[in-house]
Amino acid sequence: MTTLKDIQTLDDIKLMVDEFYGKVRENALLGPIFNEVIQDRWPQHLEKMYRFWQTVLLDDHTYYGSPFLKHADLPIDQIHFDTWLSLWHATINAHFKGIKADEAKMRGDKMAIMFLSKLTYYRNNSATPLL
Repeated sequence: MTTLKDIQTLDDIKLMVDEFYGKVRENALLGPIFNEVIQDRWPQHLEKMYRFWQTVLLDDHTYYGSPFLKHADLPIDQIHFDTWLSLWHATINAHFKGIKADEAKMRGDKMAIMFLSKLTYYRNNSATPLL
């Protein structure tokens, strides 16, 4: 039996991100959406996700951007976020345990709630997302 460790390094972030997006790409619901949008730019997307999670979890500020805008026009809804979170939690639970692992799951949960709330707002109002 392998003892799980916490998320501590950029290599840990890369493992988490690579495993997660590997599952996303193969998922029947999420895969077609991500693959259509990202196409052959997966290496660039993964690099961006490494920097995002490195900034969020390791407090090493390497990501600058506004992630919501990239998702604002996607055909996604509650079921997509539920699936995303299921894969996110499963990936983290399979590889990590500890304070940062719990924080990664919590932050994923909060992002899903915030993104869905913003998507719902913009779809039901004439406003457009701000940069």
